[in-house]
Amino acid sequence: MLINKLFDTAIIGGGVAGTSLLFTLARYTDINNIILFEKYDEVSQLNSNPKSNSQTLHVGDIESNYSYDRAKKVKKDSSMVANYIQNFDEVDRVGFRRDKMLLAVGEEEVEELKVRYSKFKELYPYLELWDRDFLSEFEPKLVEGRKEPILAMGARGQITTVDYKKLSESFVQQALDTEKNIQMRYNEEVTKIERSEDGTFTITSDTTKFRAKSIVVNAGAYSLLFAQSMGYGKEYAILPIGGSFFFTKEKLLNSKVYTMQNPKLPFAAIHADPDTTQNWNTRFGPTAFALPKLERYHSLHLKDLISALNIDRDVTKVYMNLFKDKTIRRYILKNFMEEIPMVGKEIFVGDAQKIIPSVKVKDLTFADGYGGMRPQIIDKKNQELLLGEAKIKKDGIVFNMTPSPGATSSLAIALTDTLGICETIGAKFDMDRHEKEIQSLVKLEKKELCNAS
Repeated sequence: MLINKLFDTAIIGGGVAGTSLLFTLARYTDINNIILFEKYDEVSQLNSNPKSNSQTLHVGDIESNYSYDRAKKVKKDSSMVANYIQNFDEVDRVGFRRDKMLLAVGEEEVEELKVRYSKFKELYPYLELWDRDFLSEFEPKLVEGRKEPILAMGARGQITTVDYKKLSESFVQQALDTEKNIQMRYNEEVTKIERSEDGTFTITSDTTKFRAKSIVVNAGAYSLLFAQSMGYGKEYAILPIGGSFFFTKEKLLNSKVYTMQNPKLPFAAIHADPDTTQNWNTRFGPTAFALPKLERYHSLHLKDLISALNIDRDVTKVYMNLFKDKTIRRYILKNFMEEIPMVGKEIFVGDAQKIIPSVKVKDLTFADGYGGMRPQIIDKKNQELLLGEAKIKKDGIVFNMTPSPGATSSLAIALTDTLGICETIGAKFDMDRHEKEIQSLVKLEKKELCNAS
């Protein structure tokens, strides 16, 4: 098999993580030769597809599963995506200004929300407290038929909703508009990565071979498989978590509505979102359940799944610890039953009614074809489930495993990886330009965008 030319950097995976890196490398470095591999026919066919996620820009303000310190970091990271959308004229095409809130139901949650508001108001000055009277005018469906006390912590006028597939497409176009030599290898699956004696890497695809001085693998669960095939990351395993959604048959809400997190549960609480793919009709979810797949709606590669699960005594102990907790055990069983066609809606409707009390089973439809997989990483050494982004970095190659909110943090992760690549291969990074365009909200002139290289 012929080995093609040597590239400065190769990116494996064309989701929002891979394309944000492509954009950052092309626009802000003097790196000239970049190649991106995507095994499907276009970018963002899996987790970055709007059907696979809640289309949320996670800022940390209404996500009650975030601690203050976690929210502070997420706010900084997500601001880069918001700045890109605004500075590169992508508002109302890629990102949308929609109101949002964190809804507390019942006296205990209301008091908890008041405490949270007093603390988080410092970090997010735009936050407001909305009482029942305000909500009855602002989002009446939240109040109709409700007896419990309610309170919401909300925000208006922020970019809250993102089509991450369109964001990926925008990143690619911006990269291609530079004068760099960029190859987009669609319908080409990477099968092997090897380190050469000279320190470069050989990438074998299903059609040919390439060489690269540096590599970043942004391939979801497959990132860990590539790492382990090269002898890295043996201390990790994957717990593949699937998520599904339900639609209402009409638009019931104008705002994103998140609910208070049960601190015992490792996954985010249910929320309701106006959906960009369904004329802004309301989408409820996600459910969360273990599913023996690495890609939700694609054929199962049993060998890859077995390798990713990496089951041994340490992994088994993590599973057992999860099932020991009665709250988690009931949550897992309930979410599993919500996937059963004949009874799923009847079980799920109780969660939906916490947000909209008047919603009935007949108002819901299973969102067929929606939902995705989130590869949660298990740290075998410490026997714990890691819920944030995970990264393996080894001498010129990086493996990113980015469950939610990886899309929100995509440009921040890309910045970190780009700086590492520049250090590895001796390239230059234009930090001043990056700070102006990505780290600061300064609206760019269209002329500058057209002439940028």
